[in-house]
Amino acid sequence: MSIYVHQRPGWPAFEWDARAVAGALADVRHRQGLLLGRMGQLGFDLQTEAGLSVLTREVVTSSAIEGEMLNPEEVRSSIARRLGLDAAGLPNAGHDVEGIVEMMLDATRDFLAPLTDERLFAWHSALFPTGRSGMHRITVGAWRTGTSGPMQVVSGAIGKGKVHFEAPEASRLPSEMQRFLAWFDQPAATDPVLKAAVAYLWFVTIHPFEDGNGRIARAIADMALARADNTQERFYSMSAQIEVERKSYYQELESAQKGDVEITPWILWFLECLGRAIDRADDILAAVLHKARVWRRISGHPINDRQRVVVNRLLGGFVGNLTSSKYAKLAKCSPDTALRDIQVLADLGVLVRNPGGGRSTSYRLTDEV
Repeated sequence: MSIYVHQRPGWPAFEWDARAVAGALADVRHRQGLLLGRMGQLGFDLQTEAGLSVLTREVVTSSAIEGEMLNPEEVRSSIARRLGLDAAGLPNAGHDVEGIVEMMLDATRDFLAPLTDERLFAWHSALFPTGRSGMHRITVGAWRTGTSGPMQVVSGAIGKGKVHFEAPEASRLPSEMQRFLAWFDQPAATDPVLKAAVAYLWFVTIHPFEDGNGRIARAIADMALARADNTQERFYSMSAQIEVERKSYYQELESAQKGDVEITPWILWFLECLGRAIDRADDILAAVLHKARVWRRISGHPINDRQRVVVNRLLGGFVGNLTSSKYAKLAKCSPDTALRDIQVLADLGVLVRNPGGGRSTSYRLTDEV
């Protein structure tokens, strides 16, 4: 029978080798500083666009880690509307999207506000507005109860599954969460980046809800990282990197939960993963700068609202090439109007016609801007 970290002597007084993590922490802090410096040189509009792109990626990938696939355009639409940004041409978001967006924005935009049980209950209620997880009714907006049996993380076929982890029994949750929340908001000498690593492991080990614990743990980590950066804007996505490294993530998490309160290996993995997440922010920055160059090329030329909507969609992660029928659908216009609009954008050098013709005629954004 496995013994888990929450059953070990000393729980939850986590320990780590400060000298062993010092180099990785300094490296991450240096990368954070460089990234924030580069972003600080951008204008307000470009910073806002970068933050919107990162938050969209964060929400989509945090759900993907749990096997829930969200429509990125719906996520972007929900975030943009909540922040008062242009969402023209984007689809309305469903309840599944609105809930996690609401949680992530609350965590990152109001990062200095205390983390309380009521705040966590509100996040959980936002994630499960119907009171169900899939087809199953769950306890929403409250700690899980013991009626559904032990909270276990299991893989494999029913009846033959492997138990990777078993969380503390429900009777312990009020005291466990009171201790966690008091620690999270307590001013301390612990670097907030290290606090993000510890908070993630601590919360997901308690597993206080029937479902949604992983997504809420990542929101808590993002809240701690926002405190570390001292800004509401998110310019890198930890969830996106965890999703890329999902296999090692689960291995490190299981190892830490089956270990003791000495968690140096977990903290090192978290810091190294975070460093790679910061490095990937260059992709977001490149896309934002490309968008700015496209609009700079367009500036001075009269384009209509339909064209503006479609260009923004193409710059916002549109999948595949643009055809006149797709244009007509996006812009809500006739095929003839779509062809005229496309020709204007092609004449401006914004769109490039792909090889082929007839019914397969398609266009893409130019790379030469």
